Amino acid sequence: MGKYKLGDIAPIKQGTIAKSEQYWLLNLDMVESNTGSIIEYLYVPSEEIGASTIVFDTNNVLYSKLRPYLNKVVIPDRSGYATSEMLPLKPNTNIITREYLTYFLRSPHFVSYINEKTSGAKMPRANSSDLKAVEIECPSIEEQRNITETFNHIVSVINKRKTELQLLDDLVKARFVEMFGDPTVNPKGYPIVPISELFDVGSSKRVFESEWRSEGVPFYRAREIVKLSKNGFVDNDLFIEEELYEQYTAKYGVPKAGDMMVTGVGTLGICYIVQPNDRFYFKDGNTLWFKNKGLCSVRFIMEQYNTDFVRNQIEATANVSTVGTYTITNANNTMILLPSIEEQEAFDLFVTQVDKSKYAVQKALDKTQMLFDSLMQEYFG
Repeated sequence: MGKYKLGDIAPIKQGTIAKSEQYWLLNLDMVESNTGSIIEYLYVPSEEIGASTIVFDTNNVLYSKLRPYLNKVVIPDRSGYATSEMLPLKPNTNIITREYLTYFLRSPHFVSYINEKTSGAKMPRANSSDLKAVEIECPSIEEQRNITETFNHIVSVINKRKTELQLLDDLVKARFVEMFGDPTVNPKGYPIVPISELFDVGSSKRVFESEWRSEGVPFYRAREIVKLSKNGFVDNDLFIEEELYEQYTAKYGVPKAGDMMVTGVGTLGICYIVQPNDRFYFKDGNTLWFKNKGLCSVRFIMEQYNTDFVRNQIEATANVSTVGTYTITNANNTMILLPSIEEQEAFDLFVTQVDKSKYAVQKALDKTQMLFDSLMQEYFG
């Protein structure tokens, strides 16, 4: 096994491209973070290429120097042009394979290293000199291929699990439309009422950053609510003191099982239903507290927040002078389809069964992801 500087074995060198009527033009927004998957293939005539581009081919690995924490690394399967924010690395395949280099560049160890070296506050960029200077250990080509084959297999399993979760989510959406129709059209003529008839909407007493702690009662912002909604759990690193929690909850109350937390900043309108054993405090304004009046199935209401009917209302009323916000007033005025409670509960029962399947898939996904992360640490430090 040899240790090399990246610049010595994978210099920045553009590829070549054959003349054509249309060329693949790759921009950063077309690349998925962490995976390097291409979201969209855009083909344009030569006059639309522009000057700030680089040429790449299938000998290159493309590394995004802009906002390197987004971890956008691509193994191109064809020639094309890319924004000059992407560096075309050309690995010496006698020493390092494209696939092994790519996994190295995506590794948490390397991402952490290059993030510390970035410059620029608003548009942080990795410096080419820092990229070239990083050292990488290269086992034999055969061992590199064995390592990347293992990673590829694990990634395949992870993608399969993610697809299963998406299909289960799609199943819930399809069942909703089957039972109730599109709320925008409301073909069954259900009553449409404001959220304020079903929930008392509020927030929390302000907690200052100086009151955040490294242990105590979990303190959730919108980002934690998003993670809870997605995974049912969150690895939280913010807390408030037990005494402060008791003081505030005694005076202002605390979310109870069956209440709903809704994000008011960032990705707006993401919902999480409070569970019986939950114990947390939450950031004022950052997250809205929907106190359940017991007049509806909360899971049914939560599903409506995934429909265009509600999403369009949120987007239309969001305060976007700086960053988008979903306020208490906006929430109270959000209109909701309201079938009979019996119909809502029938839908709720269906979702509960689907959630059991999702839990099993998510558990398997988490286990596979842990294996992937462990191997990343083992091979790349």
